[in-house]
Amino acid sequence: MSRIAMFADVQNIYYTTRQAFGRPFNYRALWQQLSAQGEIVHALAYATHRGDDGQTKFQDALKHIGFTVKLKPYIQRSDGSSKGDWDVGIAVDVMTLAPEVDTVVLLSGDGDFDVLLTRVGANPGVRTEVYGVEPLTARSLIDSASVFHPIGDALLLK
Repeated sequence: MSRIAMFADVQNIYYTTRQAFGRPFNYRALWQQLSAQGEIVHALAYATHRGDDGQTKFQDALKHIGFTVKLKPYIQRSDGSSKGDWDVGIAVDVMTLAPEVDTVVLLSGDGDFDVLLTRVGANPGVRTEVYGVEPLTARSLIDSASVFHPIGDALLLK
C-alpha cells in the first residue's frame, strides 16, 4: 500500500478556490480520494491564526478529518501589509517527511514550491502530486510535479 504525506497551503487554496469558483475547497473529499489510493501517514495543514471563531471552527474541522494543523500568527504591519507565510515551514516538513513516504501531495498553486518538488521528485522512490486551481497555479509548479490534479467541482463544497 502506498504511503502518502499531504501538505495543505490553506491560505493559497482558500483564496484560489474562492477567486475561481466562489466556493471553498472540500478537504474531506480529498482525504477520501487519497485514502482510496493508499495510507495517509502524514497530513499537515498550514494556516494563519487570527483568533476568529470561523477560522477556529474550520481548523477544528481539519483536525477532525485527520490533519495536524500548524498555525502561524497573522501579522498586520503598520503600513497596511500583512504576513502569515508558511513557505519555509512547508518546505522543511516536506524535505523531512518525504523519505518516509511513496507520495508527497501538495495543495497549493504557489510557484515558490517548484524547486522543492523538483528536488523531492529526483528521488526515484517518491512521487510528487500537486492539487491546485489550474489558471491560478504557477506553470513551473505544474511542470515540477509528477502529476498535477486541477481542482474542480468534485473537490469543492456545494
